[in-house]
This record gives sequence, structure tokens and C-alpha cells, in this order.
Amino acid sequence: MQDWWLDAVCDRWEVAIAMKGQNVTGVWPYAVQQRIRIPMLLTPKLTPYLGPHVFFPDDIRESNRDSFEHETITTLLDQLPDPEVWTLALPPGLKQAGLFRFFDLQTEVRQTFLIDLTQEETELYANLKEPLRRNIRAAEKEITITEEPGCLALLHDYQKVTLEDKGRIQHHSFADLQRLYDACRRHDSGALWVARSAEGQILGIILHVWDNVRSYYLMGAKNPAAADYRAMSALLWHAIREAKRRGHRLFDLEGSMDPGVERFFRNFGARRELYLVLRRNHSWIWKLLKR
Repeated sequence: MQDWWLDAVCDRWEVAIAMKGQNVTGVWPYAVQQRIRIPMLLTPKLTPYLGPHVFFPDDIRESNRDSFEHETITTLLDQLPDPEVWTLALPPGLKQAGLFRFFDLQTEVRQTFLIDLTQEETELYANLKEPLRRNIRAAEKEITITEEPGCLALLHDYQKVTLEDKGRIQHHSFADLQRLYDACRRHDSGALWVARSAEGQILGIILHVWDNVRSYYLMGAKNPAAADYRAMSALLWHAIREAKRRGHRLFDLEGSMDPGVERFFRNFGARRELYLVLRRNHSWIWKLLKR
């Protein structure tokens, strides 16, 4: 929700603002995009979630939180444009499904995995599944992890190969990735962690980004030519420890509906958290193209 992030991933963005008296109660940044001249409200590239944020009063009663959130998001929805096509992933924790349905929006449920970083590092390590701990212990003896900004193009290439092997398409260009990474580095909000073997071969790379509260595993990929599968475990554990060192409260693995990726994330002792994707398709042209 930072303005610099939105500048990096959107050509143009706006924000809806809800107020009560002189107090801002909520904001909802959004970017309307054009595809074949059809206006669409889409989650921007390389952005896991984009939706409303509610500012709850410090003294609000727990019994009043849901009503306050409902009222605030209703105010924000009334200010949003009304394009024919929506595909918008909301931040985890919002559960106002009935309200979105009232606004003629379908809701799809997806999942992410969150790690509570308020625990001691010994607790975080104890929560890892034993096979994962074993991989990390072995990797610590054989793998070095450093921050290497010059390896961004390799991450892009590795991820493209990984997605193609699964029959999927990479929806961002290298220029998109470079622009966002540069913005993160300017604002001390990102690091590119690279795992190398003792011989210097790159085994895997992850892009770790953060705000003042939580860290995000934005993307990562192993070297398709490398046989060592421990590197990704070691890289994520390194990023989790770095997030803990920075004082972040949560590490968001950003989830996946892919069974293999989900199984890998569960090994980190993370808590499953659901989030909503708002969908609408009232364009017969877009329906035809989707079919």
C-alpha cells in the first residue's frame, strides 16, 4: 500500500478514502487497467494483495469491530469505479464476503501461510518439521547465502523455467521486476538472497520484501541445472531470521494452491490464513476470450 510500490507496479492508480468527521477510517488504493479497451479492476503485477485497509479506533470494543469494518468498506466500495471485469486479491483477514456479494462481486477463497515472528528464534526453529531442520543443518555446512542484486535476471529466468515446467505463464516482464526491485532497494524494503555451493554454483534465489510490520516471500526459484534441493529451504530460513532481526511481526509466505508448494510451506510451521479474491465478468468479449 506504499505509494512508491504502487508507482512501480501501476501506470496510474487512485485511492478511495473513508472518513468519519475529521478522522480517516479506511483507504482503498486501486488501479483500473485497460485490456482490449475493456476497463478492468485487477491486482497489479508482482503484487500479492491490494484492497481496503481499515483504521480501527484504539478504544473500539471487540463487539463493534465487524460493524465498523462493514461500514468503512461500504463507504470505500461506493467510491470505487464500476468496471465490467474484476480480479482483485484482498489482503488476508478480510471476511466481509456478504458485503462483496451485495455489490455483485463473486468471492473466491485462496490461502497464504503466516509465521509469527514474535516468538524466539529457538521456537521458530523448533516449529520446523524435522526433515526441514535436517536439510537446513546440512545446507549450513555446504551452502553460503549472500545478498547479490546482480542476480535478478537469473531469478527471472529460473522462475520462467519453473512455471513453464508446470504449464503456467510468467505474467510479468524482466523490466517489470527490475523496476519494482529498484524501488524496494531505494526504500530499504527488499533483498535478493542467493545460495551458492562450495564451488560457487548458484543453487537458488529468492526475493524478500518487507514493510514496517511484516516480511513477504515475493518470489523464488532454484537453478534448474542444479541438483541440490536444500537451497530453497536454507534461503527461506535465512529470510525468516533476517525478518526476525529487523523486528517484523509476521512472515508471509504468500501461499499457494499448488499441492507441492503448500506442503513445502507447511513444513515451516506456518499458520494457514484465507483471503478473498473478488471477481466479476460482465463483458461478453472477455468471457469469450477466457473460454
